[in-house]
Amino acid sequence: MKALLQRVRSARVEVAGEVVGAIDQGLLVLVGVEPQDDAARADKLLHKLLNYRVFSDADGKMNLSLKDVGGGLLLVSQFTLAADTRSGLRPSFSTAAPPAQGAALFDYLLARAGEQHPQVASGRFGADMQVHLVNDGPVTFLLEV
Repeated sequence: MKALLQRVRSARVEVAGEVVGAIDQGLLVLVGVEPQDDAARADKLLHKLLNYRVFSDADGKMNLSLKDVGGGLLLVSQFTLAADTRSGLRPSFSTAAPPAQGAALFDYLLARAGEQHPQVASGRFGADMQVHLVNDGPVTFLLEV
C-alpha cells in the first residue's frame, strides 16, 4: 500500500458539490492499493498513520503523532498512487489493484481507523472527488508498507 500523508490545518472532500468528509487539524491521507496488498498491510499502514511523528512539540521538533495531538484523519482512495510511471509519458495502471480489491481494502482500512481513532472521515471510493486542503508546513510524506 502507498499513502501520501499530508499534515493539514483543515481538509474536506466534495462529491458533486456535497461535502462527504472533512477534518480540522490532522492528516489528509491519499491511499493507493496494489495487488499484493492485504489486511496485514492495511493494519501496518494504519499503525504508521496514527503514530507517525509529524506534528511539532513545544520545541518545534516533529515529535508528536496524530494520536498525541488528537487530530482528524481524512482517508481518500487514490488508485493513481499505484501507477507505474517509470517509462514513457503516460502512466500505466497495471500495478494498481483491481477495483473490487481496492474497495475492500480501503473499506477495511477505514473501518479499522474508526475503531482506533475518534476523528475519522473519508472520501467516496471510485467517485470523482474534489479535495480541498490547507497543507500545514507544508509537510508531506510518501509511506509505503
